[in-house]
Amino acid sequence: MQDGLVRNNMEKLTFYALSSPEKLDRIGEYLAQRVARDISRHRNGYVVIAMEAMDQLLVACHAQSLNLFVESFLKMIHGLLESHEPTMQLLATSSFVKFANIEEDTPSYHRRYDFFVSKFSSLCHNNHSDPETRNKLRVAGLKGLQGVVRKTVSDDLQVNIWDEIHMEKIIPSLLFNMQENYETPDSPQDETTPWTLAENCLRELMSRATFGHIRSVIRPVLKHLDNHELWVKESAIHMFKVIMYSIQAQYSYAVIQLLMSHLDEKSRVDDSGQRKPSARPRADAKVRRGIVTVLSNIVAIAAGESIGPSVLEIFNSLLNHLRNSIDVKNTTPADHENETLLQEAVINTLGVFANNLPDYQKIEIMMFIMGKVPLSGEESRNTDVLLQHILLKSLLEVGTKYRTVQMAQAFPSAFLQPLLDMSLATDPAVRLVVQQIFHTLLDRHENLPKLQKTSVDGPLPQLTVDKCSRQDMMFIKKNGPEIMVHIYENVQLTNNTKDNFEALYVTLGLLCIELGSDSEALIELMRLIFAIQDLPNTTSAMTASHRASVHALVASFLYVVGHLTAIPSFCTHIEQIIKNRRERARHLLPWEDNKQALNSLPEVTDDLLFDKTVVAEALQSSGHDTSRLLTPYMPRNLGEVNVNRSISDLNSINVEVDSISSSPGLFRKHPQEEITVASLKKMMAEPLDVQQEEEKQRRLQVVEQFRTAAFEDLVAKTEQQTVDLQNKLNEILGKLPPAIDLCSRPSSPHPSAHNDDCLRQICPVPPPYPVQFPELFVF
Repeated sequence: MQDGLVRNNMEKLTFYALSSPEKLDRIGEYLAQRVARDISRHRNGYVVIAMEAMDQLLVACHAQSLNLFVESFLKMIHGLLESHEPTMQLLATSSFVKFANIEEDTPSYHRRYDFFVSKFSSLCHNNHSDPETRNKLRVAGLKGLQGVVRKTVSDDLQVNIWDEIHMEKIIPSLLFNMQENYETPDSPQDETTPWTLAENCLRELMSRATFGHIRSVIRPVLKHLDNHELWVKESAIHMFKVIMYSIQAQYSYAVIQLLMSHLDEKSRVDDSGQRKPSARPRADAKVRRGIVTVLSNIVAIAAGESIGPSVLEIFNSLLNHLRNSIDVKNTTPADHENETLLQEAVINTLGVFANNLPDYQKIEIMMFIMGKVPLSGEESRNTDVLLQHILLKSLLEVGTKYRTVQMAQAFPSAFLQPLLDMSLATDPAVRLVVQQIFHTLLDRHENLPKLQKTSVDGPLPQLTVDKCSRQDMMFIKKNGPEIMVHIYENVQLTNNTKDNFEALYVTLGLLCIELGSDSEALIELMRLIFAIQDLPNTTSAMTASHRASVHALVASFLYVVGHLTAIPSFCTHIEQIIKNRRERARHLLPWEDNKQALNSLPEVTDDLLFDKTVVAEALQSSGHDTSRLLTPYMPRNLGEVNVNRSISDLNSINVEVDSISSSPGLFRKHPQEEITVASLKKMMAEPLDVQQEEEKQRRLQVVEQFRTAAFEDLVAKTEQQTVDLQNKLNEILGKLPPAIDLCSRPSSPHPSAHNDDCLRQICPVPPPYPVQFPELFVF
């Protein structure tokens, strides 16, 4: 016993077992009896020798009768683990790990590992007084669990290790040792430490899990974090990151769903956001915030595998939690701060999730969130206003992850119209968030930070301007009037703050930068800004500070336009007006802080206002068509039926005032033109560009007439054309022969016999068999 296992004797025993494999079961049974007896008599030396002999026999023998021998071996391990001596438990674990690494040739139908799962799990929680012994026993328990998993996970005939009864013992044992690492900041990261080994075991276990096993693995994780209150600690984030990076990619989204369901349970809400009547008490806001924080840290890992309705499902659930948090915040003021932090965590999670989605799904998500925003009214409840603000901040967070390429894709009609309506919300903070959403989606060239720092003193930062594409030109023609009329109405809202006016200025600046290279869009923006400049004179309800802010908005925008167009006369005029204001009316400059203190606004003289005529001449000198600029801006009332037509669309319509002239033989298309051989020769000799220019000017004259003429004038002209047409028809019909006049429509249903005779003379009745039609019908 003092020399340990005798090598010669062990070789003889091994040769005998290999020569007579049918004797293996009896050898194993005999060794098991000896070990049981030695354990009871505390003869630990003989136990060690017997276990060493068993280990060598297991490695050397692979006969079909090995199963019976293994049963004896497991009995020995069982007895050693039940011992209270740490050395025996460590010896048993070491032998079991060696056995777990052996690949058996024949399956086992009756072998059970329930006891080993329980015993190894208890070793993982060992609390021995000696730290070194405690660590050794915990490492032994972890290695034992790892051996059980390796032995059973790949054999369908073995016990199902994925059953919840087993996972509820294995998973907490692993997590318990992992959390020790975070509770001890200076803990070593050696592979032999319990926390490092526990993490490796968890990674191996999760890598072997299939879709059907995800629930049985994740539920014990959630329960462990609840019981140990780990949601508010960094350990929860690290544990789930280990799970997400270890699990097969196609199954990672199932983890997100289970975590969302757990958050629903903690918040006592169902899928529609309503409170569950039979749910347990709502968890503390810190716990719910911890769950959301874990989501925000791992959701990016699973976002690539989330497709289809699952994306909207996640966002719908998160938005429901936002709504629930707002309700809790209003009903429980004591938890106000934690609920606010929870809302910020949810918004951040929405942004992180959206960042990993393709652009088309980001647009869908923004439209989905927009559909959740309650409508704004004059008597909106505080809860609705707060919900509007929170949901729009969520939309803004998603929008920051979107990269705009074409305006029409970033602003589909189903998204643009509700966003414009929300830009006129009653709460100024809500309107500010809406403008920030516009900033994020309009800015394609990183000009937003430069505009936010702009003043009317000194040169502007270098702005990146690109040529407006054809798709963007079509977008601004279709939606430009709608956007501008909402800006026009927004400026007039009495509760606007300094931040609101600055946001409107940035919106106008981005519209000019991104779409202003289109001449027509630039002219429409200039019409709008001069209409805004006229508001303080035409709107009596404005306060002095409101009027001053409007003038400052106009000054800052025109200052940007001047630098973008680089027209000398334009810039000179803008700088002169700004200079006048700096000398005599500093409150009209952007953004002086003394505007809110104004009780009355001194009279704003003409030399303090920007002159539309001077600006029009400057733009015309650079090749812009300024005929529209001098036309007064007449926005429609927002209460009217919304017609998605642009004023500029009239250019694309060939309006023919004398449409009847297309009828042959009645009128020429242009009666004032006399078509002769000389005129045709002249037309052929003229260049094509000249002809196109004349045709363009003719169309513009017609369009301008419909734009500027009063409705009564158009009606009167149409009536006159109708009278002229009737007279012309009467003149043509009067030139026809009298006989033809007799063939006109009879005045009564029974024509006279005299008329019948006339008709027979002029229009003889044809034979009944051929069908012939007269060459001329006169009605």
